[in-house]
Formats: sequence, structure tokens, C-alpha cells
Amino acid sequence: MDKNSYFSEVRLRYAPSPTGYLHVGGARTALYNFLYAKKHGGKFILRIEDTDQERSTMESLRMVLSDMKWLGLTWDEGPHPETLVDMGSFGPYKQSERLKIYDEVAQDLLQRGLAYYCFMTDEEIEKQRQAQIAEGAPHPRVESPYEQMPLTEAQAKLKTGDKAVVRFKTRHLRKDYHLKDLIRGDVQFPSDMVGDFVLLRSDGMPVYNFCCVVDDYKMKISHVLRAEEHLSNSLRQLMIYEAMNWPTPQFGHVSLVLDDDRQKLSKRKGATSCDQFRAEGYLPEALLNFVALLGWSHPEEKEILSIQEMIHSFSTERLHSSGAVFDRVKLKWVNAQHLRAKSPVEMWGLIEPFLKANNISFPEERSWKFQSLDVFKNYLEIVADAVPLYKALDDKYFEILPEAKEALGWPTSKTVVQEWKNAVEAFPEATISEADFMKLQDTVKDRSQTKGKNLFMPMRVAVIGKPHGTELKILVPLMKKESLIKRAQKVLETM
Repeated sequence: MDKNSYFSEVRLRYAPSPTGYLHVGGARTALYNFLYAKKHGGKFILRIEDTDQERSTMESLRMVLSDMKWLGLTWDEGPHPETLVDMGSFGPYKQSERLKIYDEVAQDLLQRGLAYYCFMTDEEIEKQRQAQIAEGAPHPRVESPYEQMPLTEAQAKLKTGDKAVVRFKTRHLRKDYHLKDLIRGDVQFPSDMVGDFVLLRSDGMPVYNFCCVVDDYKMKISHVLRAEEHLSNSLRQLMIYEAMNWPTPQFGHVSLVLDDDRQKLSKRKGATSCDQFRAEGYLPEALLNFVALLGWSHPEEKEILSIQEMIHSFSTERLHSSGAVFDRVKLKWVNAQHLRAKSPVEMWGLIEPFLKANNISFPEERSWKFQSLDVFKNYLEIVADAVPLYKALDDKYFEILPEAKEALGWPTSKTVVQEWKNAVEAFPEATISEADFMKLQDTVKDRSQTKGKNLFMPMRVAVIGKPHGTELKILVPLMKKESLIKRAQKVLETM
């Protein structure tokens, strides 16, 4: 079959298993396939690999689709994000609904003598494996006594109730297989690296390598970008493509995402799911920007990129074969750049839900909201950072923290707090500007005859309940006069 005529358009896919939220490593794989498809005017397909019936759930499927939608990785074909109804003409897009298709291909291989029914039990296979290990075999593999059993005889055994898997024959394949990897160049696989491998389990469920090949061919997938851990699957898949005389898509195996210990990133090391990052207030465009650069680099070495810039600049030539460390500090920095580039309206739209979720009250005046953003935006790396900042302005959360004890114990502290309260009470307006605050602070300094930390720390305790924190000159203008008086009085009552 002519490969060029079969792959008439660029088509890439992302094929998650619905067993939980979308992992950041999976998000990066999805992104690379999305970018390549969009760069070349092709299609991005979402296929659901749910043949693991024990672990796959509808809830997890909806979680994955929700994460993909949040990231903006919209797919041209696959389950509809809300209704789950298939979109596209190459469905079904859930593997659990494609069992008839896999069985037809398996039957073709059986009829042509390229596969066989194997009736070996797990105990027999393990006994054989242990014997091979004892003999020093470098790659223990199944050597089935049923390899040469006539198909009619095997089918008769099945009718009596015996259970069998369908295995692919490999013993006659004595050659090297070559994969022209888009990232790693020519990769060679000796055929004897694998023995006769399973295509269909005894319950009829296909194994990953089989259904992956069948689906990629049937859906006309032209390019596959996937993690390097799948490189070991390539030999079995190449064998199946060859046996079926199907054109092989172009493969590219990207580097692994590593943690600080240069081990594969795992859930044990903290937040690694997109949903967790969403809950913490990371922006989807920032997360995509960050993961894109874990294994790919912009031609001009730019670090802050929009999705359109990534599409325009993406190429497999700039994908790296070496592992990339997931640097959470760098992720926060990237997120901060995207967050601070937002307009006040956009930024407040992101922050307000977090404040409401944490029961934090705030004035409704638009001018106050924008003023507070102007004060706090440089303190924000993720949206959740806004919570403690705005919480400090809400009277119901005001408390005098244990760390204030030393500052309040100084001989002049009570006088400082009292003079601060007096100065605020005497101020004629309901709110205090930064310039007015500086004048009031000078007044307290003169009347209490204190300066330096003996002045600033007790005043800060009177405003936020602790001796260290945000500068009062930018915080006080966001607070009502009556609130400042009430807080100072509460501090005086404890002294």
C-alpha cells in the first residue's frame, strides 16, 4: 500500500486512558501532537484507550476531557466534551466500543497463519520463564506448544470451553526492524528481542500494542508523538504493521519529564495532575507554555509564549531526546508572567472566585478592586496567592498572632499603638491615601518619640496582627478608617 496516498492529510492523536486526571506528562504529549497538527493544517484526534475495564471509569473520562478543555487543547474528532457522543467519521473513538474491529483483524492474522490460539495457563508460562532464567536466557519468552496447532483444531478446543489468548508468531522473523524516529533518528530492533506476544486476551480484550496499531491505521494517523517509554513497544507494532501490509505512521519519541531527583515524574512527588494545578490557580496558557519547553525549545529561545506562537514555531527538529526536569519554581515564574500580563478586568475575574471560595469579603467598588490589584499584582505568582493578601484586609479574620508578642512587649509599643489609633480617629476622611499615611506615620513618630522597628513593628501589628508583612503604606489605603480603629483597639486591649 502506498503510504503517501493513504496519509492524504496530517492527522495526529492523543490517546489517554480514563483512569484519573490528566497528568502533566500526558498534557505535554497532547500539546505536542496538537501543535504539530495545527502547524501543518491537520487534524487533532482524541481517542480513549479504555480496554482496562477494571481501572477505566466514566468519571475519569469526564475528568480527562475537562482538563483537556480547560487547557484549550480542542480536538477535531473524538468524544464530545459534554455529551461524549462521537464527533468525526473514524469512530468509535473509545476502544471498548471497537472490539469487533480488533477481532476482525485478529481473525485475518489467524487465517493467514501469522497468529495462533495459545492455551497455556499462567502457571505453565511462569514455569517456562523460570526454567529459561535458570538456563541463563537473557530475554525469557514464551515458547508455546500450540504455535503449530491447526486453526480448525484450536477452534474445536475453544468450542469445548477451553480459554485461549491469540498470540502473534515471531519465531520465523529473523531480521532487524528499523524505525526512522523523528527525534532519535534511526532506531534498530533485533526481531529476537520479543517472543510470541499476545494480541487478544482470553476474554477478547485487545492488548495495547495491537489495538494501538489497528486504531492508528483505521483512523489514518499519519504522525505519532509519544513519550520515550513507548519506544520499547515499537518492535511489536512494526511487526503487526508489516504482517497487515499497512503503511507505518511517522513516529517521534519525546524525552521523559523528570522530577528533581531525575527520576520519572510521579504523583508521589506532589501535584502532577492538571486539575491540581488548576485548583492552585495556575493559568492554562502558562501551564502549556511551561510544559512545551520541557523537551522543546523556541528557535529564538523565547520563554514566554502564547499558544499561537507555539503553533507557528513548533517543529520536531527542536524536540530534545534527553530528559527534562520539572522545575516548579520555573513554572511559578512562567505563570506569574502570564498572570501579570492580564488586564485588571481579566485578573479580577480570576481572583474573585478564589476569594469567594475562601469566604473573604471585599468592597464591590470597581475602583477599589483595581486599586487592590495594582498593589498586590507583583506579589502574585499563582491566583491562590491572592487569598492570604486579601484575607489580611477582611476584619473577620484579623487576629494578633503569637509572633507579635515580642514587639508588643517593648516599653514604647503601647504608646505607638495608642498614638496610631488617635491619629486615625482624627483623620477627616473615610480612607487614607499613601501620602496621608506617611504624614500620619510621622505624627505617630513625633508623639511617641520612637523610630525604626520600635515604630514600624507595633504599627504593623495594629494593622495586620503581625510585625512583618506587606508595607503599610500600600495596605492602609485599601482599608476603611473604622476598620483600622477597631483593629488598633483590639491590640490595645491585649496589652
